[in-house]
Amino acid sequence: MKNPTTDQDRNRGHRQRLRDKFQERGINALTDSEVLELLLTFGTPRRDCKDSARAALKRFGSLPAVLEATAPELQEVDGIGPINSFALTFIQGVARRFLKERLQHRDYLRSSREVADYLIHSMRDLKREVFTVIFLDASHSIIDTDTIAEGTLTSNTIYPRELIKLALARHAAALVIAHNHPSGSLTPSTDDIRLTKHLFAACRLVNINLLDHLIVGGSSPPYSFADHGLIAEIGNEHRQNRQ
Repeated sequence: MKNPTTDQDRNRGHRQRLRDKFQERGINALTDSEVLELLLTFGTPRRDCKDSARAALKRFGSLPAVLEATAPELQEVDGIGPINSFALTFIQGVARRFLKERLQHRDYLRSSREVADYLIHSMRDLKREVFTVIFLDASHSIIDTDTIAEGTLTSNTIYPRELIKLALARHAAALVIAHNHPSGSLTPSTDDIRLTKHLFAACRLVNINLLDHLIVGGSSPPYSFADHGLIAEIGNEHRQNRQ
């Protein structure tokens, strides 16, 4: 028969070793399973969480996917209850808010890595498409970011009037738009290009510059329409059509 006190002491010592490992060597010294195990101990501090952490990683496939899971989905994993699932979803929410709010008032061009981190973190494991807008002032300092649509995103489901209304309310002079491909592909579709042209033209009518369209797929750096010359092509096409 197991001695409960001995088991608790063993679990306590194991958790302390993981904490010491993090404090001495940083997060990269921990495996995904160890990171998740420590997070689960916030909800159940006296219980061994190794098996639950491994089961969650097996169920969802990766640490980011575990953190993107909903509370009901997490509670389908043996050993993860309402308190554990709350802890995980709360931590994910805090991380997302931090990444979003640290962008405000930063120069967009000088903060491209932070922008990519935020977009990847907030979009990479979503099972549906979401459409996010980064609002910039005349000096390309970031004013705000906002997700304005979810679901199938095309030129028929993203309404330019609503986008322009939000931009004017924030006194934005420029925009960067972004959406994700749940498939993980970074290749822009015909609808993606059509939508970009549609929104580029709408922005120009009110003297707002559409600087880029970013596509997020997995953990890779986002695909940039501007970096691949597509924004310049769309701008040239727009000018030719107006002549």
